[in-house]
Amino acid sequence: MSAFGSRGAIPRGLGRAYGDAAQNSGGTVVRATGETIDLDDATGLVRVSAAVSIDELLRHVIPAGWFVPVSAGTRFVTIGGAIAADIHGKNHHRDGSFGDWVRSVRMLLASGDDVVVTPQSDPELFAATCGGMGLTGLIREATVQLIPVSSSQMAVSTRRCNDLDAVMSTMVDAEDTNRYTVAWVDATARGARCGRGIVTFGDHADDASGADPTAYRPRSPVRIPGPAVALVNSVTGRIFSEMWFRRAPRARDDETMSIPAYFHPLDGVDRWNRVWGRRGFVQHQFVVPLDADDVVREALATVAASRPANFLNVLKRFGPGSDRPLSFPMPGWTLTMDLPATAEVASMLRGLDERVLAAGGRHYLAKDALVSPAVVSAGYPDLERFRSVRDRVDPNRVWCSDLSRRLGL
Repeated sequence: MSAFGSRGAIPRGLGRAYGDAAQNSGGTVVRATGETIDLDDATGLVRVSAAVSIDELLRHVIPAGWFVPVSAGTRFVTIGGAIAADIHGKNHHRDGSFGDWVRSVRMLLASGDDVVVTPQSDPELFAATCGGMGLTGLIREATVQLIPVSSSQMAVSTRRCNDLDAVMSTMVDAEDTNRYTVAWVDATARGARCGRGIVTFGDHADDASGADPTAYRPRSPVRIPGPAVALVNSVTGRIFSEMWFRRAPRARDDETMSIPAYFHPLDGVDRWNRVWGRRGFVQHQFVVPLDADDVVREALATVAASRPANFLNVLKRFGPGSDRPLSFPMPGWTLTMDLPATAEVASMLRGLDERVLAAGGRHYLAKDALVSPAVVSAGYPDLERFRSVRDRVDPNRVWCSDLSRRLGL
């Protein structure tokens, strides 16, 4: 481990974190290797290399009648990254986050020891690793419990809602009978229409019609050339948002969608992030308690008033949190916003951060590029517990990143 030098090393999967979590200026970036996918067809327990992507895993397990218990907005994340960020999905209200389904982790510690960690063998290290942003060691392999499915299709319902209150109440009602719920919300709409949106909810479909109900063959993504100028600006963002809202049905039930179309629509466009141009964008995600929904409303109203380029905003409702010190989910509303990477947006978000913290909320480290150490300390009350685990297994901070240095993790 001394070969890493004074700037240490950080594991990196497929690089889908939106900030500096897998960057290490002046230091080493390490990639896990391995192609193991060892599935127990009877129980759905899979032993899988950390370097394997969700995409690769799905291609292997869906035909066998299994599915990942938690899926983020892209399938191009590794198993190691999913654990390190403790990813969540549209089903957190029912199934929790990825770490809830991990049964063991094999990892390389700063000491050079290759160890297998379980919730029973070392509860504190296991909890710190799930959500620990790669700072406890290099995850090499994991054992994960999958969920059974009988087809590769989804049964999806849609509701178009004219304001944020309607969006939220529709989501709450849908959670009782649906495994997955999510909403796109409009951050360009003002006044009474603020936060209007489209709620989709559903579950895995029963046996699909056709000779091969569990066939899983995602289409190759469409590639768009890097535009000379940003295609997303305040005008095109408003136009897109209006069109997207109006094209949605007021109410539709039992639409059949493929798993990629429902869970990973942006994966269908290769390098979709380039529509933001060379300036790029930031993805900002926070969660506030359920009774602090006014903060969500304020965030949307603030964006609508300042009119930055914007068209993609996602609202979910989290269920119970976990005992993992850096795991993001907690009971509440979580809002994700894609915004241009400008000084004006950074200033606007700093103001919103104060409201999030005052309400008892916090920010997702896997999406962060802007928050301060004080914001993280206030939002994660178990941060010292995480640091104590690092003190025990990595006192010299061999595993470190630009994120960990910036935020003092």
